[in-house]
Amino acid sequence: MPAAAAHAAPGTPAADGGATGASGTDGSGTGEPVASGSGASGSGTSDSAGRRSRRLELGSASGIVPLARDFTRQALYDWGWLPAATADRRAAAEDVLLVVSELVTNACLHAEGPEELRVSLDAKVLRLEVEDRGPGQPAPRTPHRAGRPGGHGMFIVQRLCLDWGVVRATGAPGKTVWAELAAPA
Repeated sequence: MPAAAAHAAPGTPAADGGATGASGTDGSGTGEPVASGSGASGSGTSDSAGRRSRRLELGSASGIVPLARDFTRQALYDWGWLPAATADRRAAAEDVLLVVSELVTNACLHAEGPEELRVSLDAKVLRLEVEDRGPGQPAPRTPHRAGRPGGHGMFIVQRLCLDWGVVRATGAPGKTVWAELAAPA
């Protein structure tokens, strides 16, 4: 199983999502909305290497976990993961949505709330990043006790992801918790 480790984030996803409370667009020039709701805004980009990315500002939004899941689900639709043609592809998309829920919930419960969700995709890996204000270090509970309520979030992330870790900005509060999942074949 991958261990929690601090890694440098490859390329930071992109464009400014506009004013808080506004809808963002998918970055394609079509003006298609990607997020709306109280206190949230989103945007998306693509680079020349084919890496696609979306970001959603969560700072003062209400209903943050379902908002983050819906935002990610829309990205999966736009990027062709959904609707899933096979059970394996459907399971891959469900894993992504579960990991988003766990990372955002963890930030809500243990890190003073999430600031931003970033979702990026290249040919082989989908990367999720949740930026928060908290000083703590997420880690799976050891030993993991499956029969007890609570404490399963980072264990689930560890089991479903290729790798995950934490990046801290020097001299700034908070951190970015990231997780990478394999793109379906």
